[in-house]
This record gives sequence, structure tokens and C-alpha cells, in this order.
Amino acid sequence: MRLEAAARMDLFRKLWTARKLIVVVFIPLSLLPLPLIHPTSEACCAYVLMVTAVYWVSEAVPLGAAALVPAFLYPLFGVLKSSEVAAEYCKDTTLLLMGVICLAASIEKWNLHKRIALRMVMIAGAKPGMLVLGFMCCTVFLSMWLSNTSTTAMVMPIAEAVLQQLICTGLAENHEDSETAESPEDDSAVSDKQDNLNKNHLELLYHNDSDCSKQELSTLSEVQNEEVNGFGLKLVSSQDFITHTNGHLPQAAIEIPHGKRVRARRDSQYPTKRDHMICKCLTLSITYAATIGGLITITGTSTNLIFAEQFNTRYPDAKVINFGTWFIFSFPIAIIMLVLTWLWLHFLFLGCNFRETCSLSKKRKTRREMLSEKRIHEEYAKLGPISYPEVVTGVFFILMTLLWFTREPGFVPGWTSLFEKKGYRTDATVSVFLGFLLFLIPARRPFSSSSSCRNTDADSESDPLAPMITWKDFQRLMPWEIVILVGGGYALAAGCKVSGLSVWIGGQLEPMSGLPPWAVTLLACLLVSGVTEFASNPATLTVFLPILSALSETLQINPLHTLIPSTMCVSFGVMLPVGNPPNAIVFSYGHVKISDMVKAGFGVNLIGVAVVMLAITTWGVPLFDLTEFPAWAVARNVTGSL
Repeated sequence: MRLEAAARMDLFRKLWTARKLIVVVFIPLSLLPLPLIHPTSEACCAYVLMVTAVYWVSEAVPLGAAALVPAFLYPLFGVLKSSEVAAEYCKDTTLLLMGVICLAASIEKWNLHKRIALRMVMIAGAKPGMLVLGFMCCTVFLSMWLSNTSTTAMVMPIAEAVLQQLICTGLAENHEDSETAESPEDDSAVSDKQDNLNKNHLELLYHNDSDCSKQELSTLSEVQNEEVNGFGLKLVSSQDFITHTNGHLPQAAIEIPHGKRVRARRDSQYPTKRDHMICKCLTLSITYAATIGGLITITGTSTNLIFAEQFNTRYPDAKVINFGTWFIFSFPIAIIMLVLTWLWLHFLFLGCNFRETCSLSKKRKTRREMLSEKRIHEEYAKLGPISYPEVVTGVFFILMTLLWFTREPGFVPGWTSLFEKKGYRTDATVSVFLGFLLFLIPARRPFSSSSSCRNTDADSESDPLAPMITWKDFQRLMPWEIVILVGGGYALAAGCKVSGLSVWIGGQLEPMSGLPPWAVTLLACLLVSGVTEFASNPATLTVFLPILSALSETLQINPLHTLIPSTMCVSFGVMLPVGNPPNAIVFSYGHVKISDMVKAGFGVNLIGVAVVMLAITTWGVPLFDLTEFPAWAVARNVTGSL
């Protein structure tokens, strides 16, 4: 019996190890009878859609690889020609993303993001409540223009340095208290001891500062690969990290001079429970703020780009979605969500004593808060005066935003009205043009004998005309997997349109016609926000957009009434580390447990759905004219029926 049980367990282990391969092989074979028994275009398209959706949700193969499934199955089943499928993988939004990545590469290369983040934190101060709010504000701002993942990876090392300062100061204070209790000394001796302790402690934190004055704050990948981070804190090796940290990023190994060794248990690295709560609150606030910031602009996150391209492809006569209209609708949502999320995290981890945690008075600051402020100011001082490349990047940043806003603002003629031919210029035109210029403009100030920029590489030192960014800088940040994933979504949508599957799905959803529009939208928001907790955001939205479009057309509801809220709610996968990459980055630092993320993320999820529903039923109605079924949707519905 024992041998049989052991054999069964061994079989189960082997099956579990090969589960992804089993899914890859079993799913297409099990669904194959559908197109064989019903050899229609709708059935064949449904087969391709279901296989791709299962691959995306299960992540049995990489998302980008799964997005290539329509590229060979559609031609094989006769749904679309190979040339027609290939054309779907590169759209206007691909060029838009490439231009934005050029600007993001320049921002990251010349440390403009660090200057913005540290300046905002300096303004907020070191009180826990204000510190969290300051980090949230700078993360939201950066996430408007950079990807959520990049923003989180950029801001977390800065936040981790501040948290380590709080922890070190707390450990030092505890050590002082214990030594004072064990051996009372006269006042002068105690004072000298504290001075020596502070001196040694600060030497630990600012170790080799003189040799590392040009060293940058480490990103997440740098923290994993380097033995010493930008703050002089020794990290464990990758071998020890895998063996002893249970998958978390290694914590800084801090030793207090003449003190007792800190135990290895994770909770013991925090001087007090309150310090642990501050760490939880600050780290979680960064991932939530990155999600909120990504909602504001059409380029803020990949799901916004997927919606914009699929909507414009399905409804080419609808000229309602552009950078300006999206910003006007989403900016109030982000502000309300930012405030409510901050209040929720403050209540959950810091309590309700806002006077104590948010006071800006210098008299109410503790010693550790003053040291934290000093640490932030010193990190900002390391950046030096603003450099010429930072100024150029900032000018391009402002110029790109203004050109996006003024292209077709709606209430006044935009700059595109200066051209004779209409409809040729889009937001991608602006971003690609400005991104192209960054490869041409020299990183040194013209007619300058000495280098006017810091952090220059060897090529920049040898070539006075070295550009602001190189192709390597662009290639390092360009998310090609997302480009292919978005292209796969466009291919699926094109197949659903050509085969008539979207019309068939809309007919099956006709029994829901008795529901009011707000109820249909609420059900859609709850559905996508639940699914996206376990599946990737782009994959979830790509699957649901054609279904919701067909549902809206069948129920004679303005498609924007369901599509925009669903697009926003798909970003609210914030309850689990697998929900989105920023969650995984924050979780890897080891300050929070899954239970903390579930508890805090559930509240943020409810806040997000409630605020989005408020927006679509109030200021969204006049902005997008949601009270009537639009003519561009009527034309699409009639064409699809034919």
C-alpha cells in the first residue's frame, strides 16, 4: 500500500511539473471537435479565440508567444489571410508606444525621474502620513508617462532607502535604551556614547559615499545583481537569496555597533510594530499609485492602448477618443482615487491619528524623521544642479504633452486644422517625431568646452555629438512582448468581425436587454476586475472587449458606457502579487504578506469600481454623449448584420 501511495504521489508530482505542457497540448485537442463538427467561420474563430484565451489566462506559454496563435490558426482555418493577420500586429498605437518609450529612456538615463521623486518627497516631509502621500503623488505623476512597472521599479529603491533609515534609527534607539537600563552612566558619558553610536551608524549608511558620489539609485534588477547598493548597505548573495529569503528580495544586513545581533526572523528586523506598519503602508501605496497614474493618460498603460486601438478599429467613424478627452475624463478619477486610497491605507496601517502622522510642524518631528529628511536631502544633493540633458528632456516632455492636448481638443480647432488634408495626423505622429529627435540632439550643450552632463558613458565622453539616447537605451525599455500581445488582440478582434462571431455573441446576450445601462456597466466592471486578479490585464481586456462591444450594440447602449469603465477596472488587479508586475515588485521586497495585499487591495478595488461608476454616470455623460445610441455605432451594427 505504501509503495502504491508513493507511486501515485510521484505520478502526481510529475504531472504537476508538466502541467503547462499538458495544457498546451490538451486544450487544442479537446476543443478541436468544435470546428470539425461545425465547419463555419464563427465556429473556427471561436476555436481560435478559446485556445488563445486559455493560453493567456493559464500562462502555459509566454503571453507574447500565445498572442501569435491567431497568426497561424486563422489562415489554417480560412478565417483571415496570412497577410491580413500580419497587418494587425503593427498598428498606430505601436508607433505611439515607441515614441513614448524614447522619451521614457531619456527620462531614466538622465535621472529626471529621481529628481522629480526626491523633490516631491522633500516637499511632503518625513511624517509617515505625509511621506506616504508624497511618494504616492510622485508615483502617480511618473506613471502617467512611464509604464507602471518601470515607475514602480524606479521609485521603490528610493522608498526602500528611506525605510531602511527608519529601521536603522529605530534599532539604534532601542540599543541605546537597553544599554542605558543595564548600566547607568553619567550624562556626559551617555552623550559621548550616543555621539559615537550616531557617528558609527551614519558611517554604516553612508559607507563609501566619497567613492560613490556619482552612483545612481539602483533599480530592482540592479539590486538583485549587485553586492552593494547605492546606499552602501551590504546585500546577501544571490545563492543565499534563493536559499534563505523564500523568494523575497534580500533585506539589507544592518549591524549596529556594539549591539546584540538581530534575529533572522522577518518580523524582528523592525524595531516596533509601528515601523512594520509604516513599511507596509509605504510599499503598498507605491504599487497602487502606479496603477492610478496609469489610468490618466491614453499611453499610461498597455490596456488603455488596447482599448483605443480596438475601439477606433471597430468604430472608425467615432472621433471621440483622443488624448484630451481621455485625460479630461480620467484625471478627476485619479485624484479622487488617490485621496481615498491614501485615507484607506492610512486607516488600515497607521490608524486615524492624522494630526500625529501628517503634521508639518518641525516641533513634532522625531529624531528618526529628522534623519530620514536628512537622508532624502543628501540623496537629492548627489544629483547636483540640473543638467543640460535634463532640461532638454523636460522640454520634450512638456512639448509632447501640449501637442497631444492641442491636436484635436474638441472645443476649439486644434493644430491639425492648419493642414489641408484631415485625419492623417494622430498622437503617434507627435510621439514618433519627438522620439526621433532625441536620437539626433547632442547630450552636451552646444559650444561648451566641458561636459555639461553627468552619468555619461564612454561613448559620450569620446564623442562630443553623442545623442540624448542611443538605440541600446531604447531597446532596453521597449516592451516587445506587449507590442506582440496587443497585436494578437487586434488579430482576434479582426477575426471576430470578419467571421461574424461578434454578432452571434451579441445575439446570445439579448436577454440582458431589460437591464438599465448602469447595471450592465457595473456587472461588466465587477466581472473584469475579478478575472484580472488571476490573469494578465492586457489578456483579460483583449478577450472581453469584443464581447462587451457586441453586448452594447445588441442592447442599444453607447459602447463607451461599458468599454471605458471596463478598461479602467481591468487595471484594478491589486489583491495578489500575480495581479500585475508592480504588485510582484513590491511584494519581492518582503515587507508585506499576501494577506496584507488581499486586505488592502480589496478596499482599493472597491474604491476604484465605485469612483469609475460615479464618473461614467456624471461627468462622463456630457463628455461622451452617453444618453443616446450614437450614429457611428448604428452604422457598425447595420454593417455587421449584413
